[in-house]
Amino acid sequence: MTIAAESPWAAPEAPATTERPHWIDDWRPEDVEFWESKGKKVARRNLIFSIFSEHIGFSVWTMWSTLVLFLGPAYGITPAEKFTIVSVAAAAGSFLRLPYTFAVAKFGGRNWTIFSAGVLLVPTILTFFLLEPGIEYSTLLILAAVAGVGGGNFASSMANINVFYPARLKGRALGLNAAGGNLGVATIQIVGLIILATAGVGHPKMVVGIYIPFIVLSALFSAMYMDNITHATNEKGAMREVCKDSQTWIMSFLYIGTFGSFIGFGFAFGQVLLTQFPADFPTPRDAAEITFIGALIGSIARPIGGMLADKLGGALVTFWNFVGMASFAAIVYVASTQDSLTMFLFGFVGLFITSGIGNGSTYKMIPMIFRAKAQSAVAAGTDSAAADRHARRMSGALIGIAGAVGAFGGVLVNIAFRESFMRNGNGDAAYLSFLIFYGLCFAVTWFVYLRPSEKKLLGV
Repeated sequence: MTIAAESPWAAPEAPATTERPHWIDDWRPEDVEFWESKGKKVARRNLIFSIFSEHIGFSVWTMWSTLVLFLGPAYGITPAEKFTIVSVAAAAGSFLRLPYTFAVAKFGGRNWTIFSAGVLLVPTILTFFLLEPGIEYSTLLILAAVAGVGGGNFASSMANINVFYPARLKGRALGLNAAGGNLGVATIQIVGLIILATAGVGHPKMVVGIYIPFIVLSALFSAMYMDNITHATNEKGAMREVCKDSQTWIMSFLYIGTFGSFIGFGFAFGQVLLTQFPADFPTPRDAAEITFIGALIGSIARPIGGMLADKLGGALVTFWNFVGMASFAAIVYVASTQDSLTMFLFGFVGLFITSGIGNGSTYKMIPMIFRAKAQSAVAAGTDSAAADRHARRMSGALIGIAGAVGAFGGVLVNIAFRESFMRNGNGDAAYLSFLIFYGLCFAVTWFVYLRPSEKKLLGV
């Protein structure tokens, strides 16, 4: 989704509203006087409640990363089937990111946040009532797919906050918004750990039951404290045009390596520990004591990637980050072949950290790519305002596509685990495939963006 250019800079006393409550007609964040006097406070309020809603959405989307730990022998579900369950949840969430991207401009940021928060009650209530021993495997797959509605929240939340902030502050605001949402993965796993430690493995319904009142609060807070921006629009044809640009598919490929890894590992880590090291993790509680750490530090690392990209350049940070991911994947592979738990955990924590850093640096590359193209167009005689406008259109559309394609990487991660454990009884083949993929990613990053000729052209 991209946003139409802000209205002219003639500043009124306050953001003008229509007769409809919570709709703002006049919103000019690039006007410094308007921003400091009126806009900053409104934007901050919307950011806070957007983060809260997105955080709950991520927790609901990834709740099956925790719930599969509760599916003991009474459920008759094999480890391979558990990886399939989380793959379905990941796939549904990634698919919904594209329509959610456009929903903000069509229905209003506040309105869509109310809806997207409220609809989270569907998977939580269904799971609360249906999840019990004897449930059909097909029903579990349906419940996992419905939980995917939480995955779409990221796209709409980012699109909404993008409207509120000026260009000079978008990176920080979007970084906080993304990190706050990503932390929902760790939160649901901590909730699962608490339930396992107190009530035991026989009470998975408590995990989703705890979230029901928070979902209601999220929808209520959105209704009370958030706003719609009248002039937020979807740029017609931007998505179709950006799909013809090779940069779209290159950046989507790289985002599979970063966000796809983060969300895929977040879904799978607990089940991997139970399956790979059953002697060290004989119970779901033992695995749950570790699993949340990866998602937590990966979420915290995301803004660091953006800040490093600001200082050093997005492509350079992304390149060395993929080198790090390949190195940690190699450590995990060696640890698996040698049955070394300490080395295995070290490598996986490194993968979570670098996937988080890469989330920030790759997202930062997107506007820089089209800004460089705009500068080249201006040098060739294109009008500066038209070139900047085109760059914003392309950047916004690409962010929407990359977010959806990257999230699908979480599906590929879990499929790799499923096939590896099912065929070989261990994850070695999956770890080796990750190593090869990250090698391709840093090779592509260097070839497309860091070769002297390309670096001069794209400047990322």
